[in-house]
Amino acid sequence: MALEQQVQSALASLPSPSTGPMRIDESSTGQQFECDLSAIDSLGCSFERFTLHSDRLRAAGMDEVQRVAGELSKRLTYLLEPIQPIETDSQQCVVQMRSVPPAKDGDRTSYYELLARKTGELSLVRYNADYGAGRQVALAHVTREVFLRLVRDFSAAAQ
Repeated sequence: MALEQQVQSALASLPSPSTGPMRIDESSTGQQFECDLSAIDSLGCSFERFTLHSDRLRAAGMDEVQRVAGELSKRLTYLLEPIQPIETDSQQCVVQMRSVPPAKDGDRTSYYELLARKTGELSLVRYNADYGAGRQVALAHVTREVFLRLVRDFSAAAQ
């Protein structure tokens, strides 16, 4: 069974509506998906961290990590803000991507951060940054359809 279908089954098996820590942990053909959910209902879910580990990317060089980051940047056009690479660390073999532009509401800035690492990890986290107070992990709220599309796009980019 493809990773997306496994995650869809795992998501469907969770009680809905439900709040509190829940975890989805599924694997398929060299890919491991992990997500910490905070809430779920019939329409959507909220998560803190969305992560895909890819065996294929563990052996990748910087060019391949940049290719994956570019592929994700093209695919993830349906999130609240577009995501673009903002920094590349050739020594650590990491590409950092963020919402460009981030959402602003008064003194608060909200944005997605996606890291593509040579270790084979692709992770997506939403942050809130209050002026002068630093940043904190924020819940990302998405529909079930968007959640599964993220799984599909992360998986496809890492192949």
